[in-house]
Amino acid sequence: MPILPPTLTLIRELIAIPSVSCVNPKWDHSNQTVIEQLANWCDSLGFHCEILPIPNHPGKFNLLATLGSGTDGLVLAGHTDTVPYDEQQWRSDPFQLLEADNRLYGLGTADMKSFFALVLTAVAQLETRSFQHPLTLIATADEESSMCGAQALVKSGRPQARHAIIGEPTSLRPVRMHKGILMESIRLTGLSGHSSQPALGNSALEGMLTVMTELLNWRSELQAAHFNPLFDVPIPTLNLGVIQGGDNPNRICGDCELQIDLRLLPGMGLEESRRELQQRLNQVLKDRNLKLTLQPLFEGIAAMETSAQTEIVQVTERLTQQSAQAVAFGTEAPYLKSLGMETVILGPGDIAQAHQPNEFVALNQLQPTITILTQLIRHFCLT
Repeated sequence: MPILPPTLTLIRELIAIPSVSCVNPKWDHSNQTVIEQLANWCDSLGFHCEILPIPNHPGKFNLLATLGSGTDGLVLAGHTDTVPYDEQQWRSDPFQLLEADNRLYGLGTADMKSFFALVLTAVAQLETRSFQHPLTLIATADEESSMCGAQALVKSGRPQARHAIIGEPTSLRPVRMHKGILMESIRLTGLSGHSSQPALGNSALEGMLTVMTELLNWRSELQAAHFNPLFDVPIPTLNLGVIQGGDNPNRICGDCELQIDLRLLPGMGLEESRRELQQRLNQVLKDRNLKLTLQPLFEGIAAMETSAQTEIVQVTERLTQQSAQAVAFGTEAPYLKSLGMETVILGPGDIAQAHQPNEFVALNQLQPTITILTQLIRHFCLT
């Protein structure tokens, strides 16, 4: 059997490597060191490893590590990046694994570096020469910011497999559905002027009131038309999150921006929603002589649904003895689905710990995760 460091050592070494991804360059790190460390461990277990630089994203890499050959098989996937952190709110060093209160504390323990260590521990216990179908480990970059790692996989058309597990924190409950995320900037440009002469200007701020009213009407229509009782919040949500405009009380506002967040249920498309947003706002503003500019704040994450009848859902439900759930947060699952993989999200840790100071994963979830992963690999790769 191959020699691999103990599980806690693997987690400790991964946590110690900063790999923050952020749209603000001040916080953003390369993930190269994490990818290379994972590749070294995978290589020791007999994986064929490919470290893939992501085009137009210097310092960002994906890892494709494959054990065995053939068709079908299983993909175990996760992201190597973490969110930024506020060191003053941490009770310990975010990059030093701390074991206390039957928990492991550190940046990325739950979201989601520990998952990679548990995958490697599971593989090390198996007779991999008996694999009938391949096992592929995917480690991506920048899931927390641009999704460029998952996007690069789709563009390359790799890997090809039928079944996938993404190890995001779900408290070891399988997840087969999540909402989509659309974030848009809505900007109106009017004509500034002296507040004492309203006829000489055209207020973008007052125009935005028309926009906001239409958005709330649209929200009501969406919520009346779409409902899924499997979600805790069973309707699509639309949040008016940020508004900025004007510079002085005695000046007519010439420029105003609103930023919104729309969470879509499965069956609601990103591009269809963007088109409807554009059409509705064009219609209500047609007589206002205001310039409307819509700009996505990021590419967006599609809603995801894997049928309850698929093998991967039924196997994970049997192994965990829990019915597959639906969640509001987004993942890389839509990208794997677009490559032809039936995908379930299943991993240790609680999503409530993700993006929080003093992030932790409970120690009592480590061995159950290893057991489930071992059984999944045996089911999809050994038989």
